[in-house]
Amino acid sequence: MPPDDITSLLGLNVGDGNTDMYIIGLQEVNSMINKRLKDVLFTDQWSEVCMERLSPFGYVLVTSQRMQGLLLLVFAKYFHLPFLRGVQTETTRTGLGGYWGNKGGVSARMSVFGHTICFLNCHLPAHMENSDQRMEDFESILQQQQFEGQAATGVLDHDVVFWFGDLNFRINDLEMQVVKSAIDNNKFPMLWEKDQLNMAKDSETVLEGFQEGPLKFPPTYKFDIGTNTYDTSGKKRKPAWTDRILWRLRATAPTVAGKRGSISGLTSGTKVTQHCYRSQMEYTVSDHKPVSSIFTLQFPYKVDIPLVTLIVEDEWNSIADATAKFKLAPNFSRSSWDWIGLYRVGFKHHKDYVGYVWAKQEEADFHRQEHQVTFTEEELPKGSGDFILGYYSNNMSTIVGVTEPFQIQLPTSDLDNSSSDSSDFSSEDDSTVVLMKTRSRSPSPRKSKHRSHRSGSHSRSHSRSHSRCRSGSPVYRKMKEPNITEDSPSSATTTAESESKGCPAEGSSSQVSAPGEK
Repeated sequence: MPPDDITSLLGLNVGDGNTDMYIIGLQEVNSMINKRLKDVLFTDQWSEVCMERLSPFGYVLVTSQRMQGLLLLVFAKYFHLPFLRGVQTETTRTGLGGYWGNKGGVSARMSVFGHTICFLNCHLPAHMENSDQRMEDFESILQQQQFEGQAATGVLDHDVVFWFGDLNFRINDLEMQVVKSAIDNNKFPMLWEKDQLNMAKDSETVLEGFQEGPLKFPPTYKFDIGTNTYDTSGKKRKPAWTDRILWRLRATAPTVAGKRGSISGLTSGTKVTQHCYRSQMEYTVSDHKPVSSIFTLQFPYKVDIPLVTLIVEDEWNSIADATAKFKLAPNFSRSSWDWIGLYRVGFKHHKDYVGYVWAKQEEADFHRQEHQVTFTEEELPKGSGDFILGYYSNNMSTIVGVTEPFQIQLPTSDLDNSSSDSSDFSSEDDSTVVLMKTRSRSPSPRKSKHRSHRSGSHSRSHSRSHSRCRSGSPVYRKMKEPNITEDSPSSATTTAESESKGCPAEGSSSQVSAPGEK
């Protein structure tokens, strides 16, 4: 079960607010039959607590994937959503010879500003003697996970791969007392040499190119639950670094700078830099300790123009103001099931809207450069607040265009009959109902007769006039450095931080994702 407060787990108490993405991997989430049925009817508690904690900071769930006790969540700042494309997820069971999902891997892949990235969360077989079985299962996961219709079809075909989870590798040869003495005296290097994963890197070809930062924190397994004391049960498990975060570049160049393994570069100019790699001893809800890492991905933009550019006035002060214009990129494949959602600033996922309108396509529209939609009185919120518009593509199952935040301040008498906010959320694996906690700020005191436009197109003239978080948007800098926080929680808690994205795929292009479905 999630702890009461995950603030420090996510680094929200020390961060500078510049993290672009969070990738959270959990293992051994409660997956008893009655609990799994409950999670189908309602959101699972880990997803809910992560959304509740991250959404006020502008993070939106890009995608999620659940397989029994394995859970993968990807969040990103809302203004990055149009540049996170081709989102797909996969699951591979390896328990009981491939029939049971208590062990295995769940993954999410996407193109981030034109560069392909795959996040793979694994729970591999336990016990000291099963090191070879762990490698076999990892190879099996890599072979079975194939993605559709992408240049990168397998996990290792991606430009960057992050591999994390409860990998369950142990410390060979050394006796319990030797291991505990090394931990007590902070002599971790002598344990690194006997770590099964480190040893396997020298002989297993499948591990070629995978890098990991130095393990400068105590082994994360096994603890008495509720304490920081290593296992005192009859089993007396030997401490081990079971919970890990590794990364791999598709075509590695020589190490660029810094300590070995800390910085690496792609021949295409991509760099991955690890800023920290740590465990968090203060979390005691599991027999594992959460592990987290912060990365910067630096690469030249391949994609920096949204498929749909939305344009909206700075303020809506009356129902007549509730219109928006949008322009489509020439290569965008529009669907008559596309829609434009009205979201409060701080929304959780693509269905966490206040209202929506269909972005319908009439025959006369085909050659028009600019289209317009109007929100009816029923679709508008009561009261005032800060909002954004997002264009949802049914073919791509994701938001492909967003506006800057703008204000709505409507006379309450105009909205007596307006409908309540909708915040339904469903994925292929879990149907979820999320109650949205609304946030609003007092209206801006400035009122000018000239009304500027807020749009998702990234002109420099907007860069200084709008909210601070927006300046992190790709359009303002030629070289993007997404800040990734990876949480690879093992057992009920293990978590790792790396900078990344946010919302569950709704299926293939042949499926319709109607925003109004409950």
